[in-house]
Amino acid sequence: MDRGEALQWWQTRWFVLGATLLAIVPLLWPDIPPLVDLPGHMGRYRVQLDYGNHAWLADWYNFQWSLIGNLGVDLLVIPLSKIFGLELAVKLIVMSIPAMTVAGLLWIAREVHGRIPATALFALPLAYSFPFHFGFVNFALSMAFALLAFGLWLRLARLGRLMLRNILFLPISCLIWVTHTYGWGVLGVLAFSAELIRQHDLASRSEVSRGENRGRTGSARSFTVDWVVPWFHAGIQCLVLAPPVLLMVMWRSGGHVGGKTFDLFNWMAKIRWVVQVFRDRWQLFDIASVGVLFLLLFKAIRDPNIQYSRNLGLSAVFLLAVYILLPRVVFGSAYADMRLVPFMIAIAIIAIRPKPGLTMVGAATVAVLGMSFYTVRIAATTWSFAKYDADYDRELKALDHLPQGARLLSFVGETCYNEWTMTRLQHVPALALERKLAFTNDQWSMEGGQLLTVRYLHDRDRLARSFTHDPSELTTDVKCPREYWRPIARSLVLFPRDAFDYVWVIRPPHYDRRLEKGLIPIWRDGDSALFKIDPTVAPAEPNALDLPTPVPERAMANDGSQITNSMAPQ
Repeated sequence: MDRGEALQWWQTRWFVLGATLLAIVPLLWPDIPPLVDLPGHMGRYRVQLDYGNHAWLADWYNFQWSLIGNLGVDLLVIPLSKIFGLELAVKLIVMSIPAMTVAGLLWIAREVHGRIPATALFALPLAYSFPFHFGFVNFALSMAFALLAFGLWLRLARLGRLMLRNILFLPISCLIWVTHTYGWGVLGVLAFSAELIRQHDLASRSEVSRGENRGRTGSARSFTVDWVVPWFHAGIQCLVLAPPVLLMVMWRSGGHVGGKTFDLFNWMAKIRWVVQVFRDRWQLFDIASVGVLFLLLFKAIRDPNIQYSRNLGLSAVFLLAVYILLPRVVFGSAYADMRLVPFMIAIAIIAIRPKPGLTMVGAATVAVLGMSFYTVRIAATTWSFAKYDADYDRELKALDHLPQGARLLSFVGETCYNEWTMTRLQHVPALALERKLAFTNDQWSMEGGQLLTVRYLHDRDRLARSFTHDPSELTTDVKCPREYWRPIARSLVLFPRDAFDYVWVIRPPHYDRRLEKGLIPIWRDGDSALFKIDPTVAPAEPNALDLPTPVPERAMANDGSQITNSMAPQ
């Protein structure tokens, strides 16, 4: 693209700066970024920072430092919380993720095409994709780092600074792995595909410079020169990214590491993740936005004025192959394949570029449309986050009535029907741990998957232990198929009264108020309430109305599955 013409407005550094800053706008207003899992992580950060200062935390949780590929935000909050406090530190880190994602996409497009193509602007809204909304913050941070690192990888190759690239990417690959293994893996795929194209072009130019006739050398030798040899050389160049393999083996070979890998080739789920890549609040709007991206991808195939870059086109194909082969659950962490979708689509979009015949007027029109699409998505996300923030503010008023160090049991309302709009309240109880150093029952307990595990009531019976960790905080009106969630009536009746001091119900399903027997209300707002437990009063006896029949499986989502974050700590 760089043929000596003057830079257009979407190709300037000022535009890149403006687009990057625009990405942080939705997160400016909320005190706590309203991402589903983030409050749960914030509870863990509080335990991490204050574990040695309050003896009761050690009675409830086991926290032990170890080198795992899932430590990005966990490490960053240590110095930043000393300057800004924990909540503001987390907010600043989370704000940086979409900004770095946008900057990384634009940098990659600039390095591959010479100038930023107008079509690349359509990829920028993917900085706020469903995996980010879900609150996979270590994952999202590692992917932002991986995009920036890939831009640097391409730039150093273009400048011929391969030795410098080797020196820099040895620590870079390790840092990205420590942030989250996913970003390191994707960086390896992107770097290898780009290096394969570069080595192929070098081999082709070398053959031409020697004046060899491909017709005489034969198709077998030509294929070997064009692809087999470049494949080998690309692998050699990417060895600098390999050292984290040793860290991965050390991490996953430990006997303390749990979690299974399963659910391969779930085609209905894979199709759903693509459709839901923008899933936030307004289903029609979010699906229409996906349609815009696929219309652009299809047009790039049919339109004679635009084409795909071989470099990024191959990267997109490699990512698609990884997506197809990736299970839904890897080492106990759910939605492994879903997380790749926005980045797979983003790379495919920034692979598009105009052919030399496209006029500047046509390119400017595409740029205006792309920037309009980006602005509209940012505006919608800003409004959506403001509404979620209002919900947080309303529910968190209950914490004004909760003493420090309380033993708190929480129940958050859920449904079996996989509504498009998630409440973002699923892990709000963890903010009682973050703000009041209270015990909360929504922490993930996945040994080896993160630094914190729940030890509360480890010597009690099985029923008591089942109320101490995720997903015991999620409750429904009926029993949902293939879920561990309890109906609200069963939760209120069965929980051990002597194990907790308070009960916090957050927008629960409708239940018979007789089930509040032995629970003294100290705050109530609508259906939400905070109760003090009177352990001397026996719970109510449930009747048939209190424990309704399970929902039939045909009432579930089309593929028979639901969105649950019970196995997705990061």
